[in-house]
Amino acid sequence: MAVIRLGMGRSAPGGSSLPVVADDAAQKRLRSLKLLIAIPALNEEESIAQTIQRSLAARELIIANSPVTEVEITVVSDGSTDRTVELASHYRDRIHLIVFEKNRGYGAAIKEAWAQSDAELLAFLDADGTCDPNFFADLCTLIEREQADVVLGCRMNAQSSMPPLRRVGNTIFALILSLFSSKRVRDTASGMRVVRRSSLPSLLPLPDGLHFTPAMSARAMLASDLKIVELDMPYHERQGESKLHVLKDGVRFMRVIFDAAFLYRPARPLGIIGLAFAAVAIGLILMPTRHYLAQRKVEEWMIYRFVVSHLAATTACLLLCSSYLAARVADIVLQGHSRVTRFGMKFFYSRAFWIVPAACFTLGGILVIPSFLALVRTGATYEHWSRFIAMSVFFSFAFILLVTRMVDYAISLLAERDAYLRTQRR
Repeated sequence: MAVIRLGMGRSAPGGSSLPVVADDAAQKRLRSLKLLIAIPALNEEESIAQTIQRSLAARELIIANSPVTEVEITVVSDGSTDRTVELASHYRDRIHLIVFEKNRGYGAAIKEAWAQSDAELLAFLDADGTCDPNFFADLCTLIEREQADVVLGCRMNAQSSMPPLRRVGNTIFALILSLFSSKRVRDTASGMRVVRRSSLPSLLPLPDGLHFTPAMSARAMLASDLKIVELDMPYHERQGESKLHVLKDGVRFMRVIFDAAFLYRPARPLGIIGLAFAAVAIGLILMPTRHYLAQRKVEEWMIYRFVVSHLAATTACLLLCSSYLAARVADIVLQGHSRVTRFGMKFFYSRAFWIVPAACFTLGGILVIPSFLALVRTGATYEHWSRFIAMSVFFSFAFILLVTRMVDYAISLLAERDAYLRTQRR
């Protein structure tokens, strides 16, 4: 999986901005490549006619300046109650019109248009007049040249008229997604993109609502077998009222990003949270440690820090071990095998693994052995509480690691059984 970002090049006639790599006419005739442009519309009477006209006018430019040999346009009225259907009906001789009697959602409209077409390249364009259909020539050229699965127009550039609040939201979503995937796409919710039909099995299922676009971006970035590319494009102020609710849809966008992260790379969010808890544990114990090194004694006020640090450290260990197990399961389910080349997997598979729980048991035992011997001899013990909390931390680490190794062994057996059943089915 890879992400490529390109800037806008020198403008071509008709508004195309990517330098055209013209195919030989004979080669284009030998290989047909059909593009479907889906236009979902909900109460867009102010802009639908102009959007259709611009899309129809863009057909010739797209065919002349990209590998595409045929362009199909489908408008989907998603339960519109204004004149959207009436205005779109004037173009029935040149477009395909789908009418939902009730609102089913932005994503549902796009997926229905795709389902009713046999095009190899599937695209969509917002009906609000914000994007230029001519830009599909650039996107189609790029998706073929890079052999990408998804290519999108990026609105996060100097030539964009995106409102500041949406810029901030897009930046936040992009940063979170990049943190989980180690890749970067600047405009995860772009409403203009092209998708290769053969890539749909790896992208679906996708939601029906406005969070359709960030969900697609998240899956394309996180799935190891998909390649997503973005290209800067001009973006204009929309006509009519926006259907996007910043707070409600922002929460949905965030949820689909986390859903995709936990589906494809569960180790990343679990590991990040685990490291955060580890940082809390270390931060809480720093002051008592400095005080002990300076004064050579443990004060009673430290007990609260010891207890909370113990809790944070145990939680961190649980999360980090869970991230390893989740990665194992995800690899087996999604790819049919587990990548043992990762550092965490190498550790759990190595002989050195057993040294760690053994060392934890040993250190924890050393801390309380004097107390135990005193208890045996006298029936009472007066060792300081700090020794028992420290022992509990070490023993917790050891038990968590051993349980993780046992669960890992069970997963390995299940993976072998699954591999055998897959072979039998073939």
